[in-house]
Amino acid sequence: MGSTVAIIPARGGSKGIPRKNVRMVAGKPLIAHSIEQALNSGLVDAVYVSTDDDEIAAVSERFGAKVVRRPDALASDTASSEAALIHAVDEIEVRDGPVDLVVFLQCTSPIRAADDIDRAITTLRADGADSLLSVVVSHRFLWKRGDTGATAINYDPANRPRRQDMTPQYVENGSIYLFPPEILRTRNNRLGGKIALHEMAEETAYEIDSEVDMVVIETLLTQTR
Repeated sequence: MGSTVAIIPARGGSKGIPRKNVRMVAGKPLIAHSIEQALNSGLVDAVYVSTDDDEIAAVSERFGAKVVRRPDALASDTASSEAALIHAVDEIEVRDGPVDLVVFLQCTSPIRAADDIDRAITTLRADGADSLLSVVVSHRFLWKRGDTGATAINYDPANRPRRQDMTPQYVENGSIYLFPPEILRTRNNRLGGKIALHEMAEETAYEIDSEVDMVVIETLLTQTR
């Protein structure tokens, strides 16, 4: 029987927000929030951070994660998360034994309820799904530009519905992904087979891509502690 492991990729060379993974946010380094959330899960057996960076590695270990050292070739701007995840799973299985399920957490999406990770794993198992992603429900009216002008994507402007009557659509929030290693290795993708959704609160849609996002995330984390 293999283990359920959380993997948090965190490379050192962030250009948009330098050193963002170890920036202090709501009283602790950004990456520490995801580490602690994973450690507090009742269904996660071990927590790993995949990184090429000495400071990130030291901070991660200080907050209780194990570290997988990522090769420089997998830490460039063009390297995919999937490549880093495959490397991490390979290293973990050599070091600590078989892995049944990967809980992939992005530390740039740190707004999670205390039980979100466990509820996501429970949903995956209850649905008999092969993989899962976390989402936020959306009732927004969406449009796109075209050669003949703009057109609505998800409703008929001539018969504008009430928002509460619209069929819910779901926005990927980048917070939680679940998958077994075989899907990752055979498809080179975090998602495959029967895919389940784990719905999260509206505020979890915020991701850190800019300094403004840092302020928003810090405010939200302070309120939800």
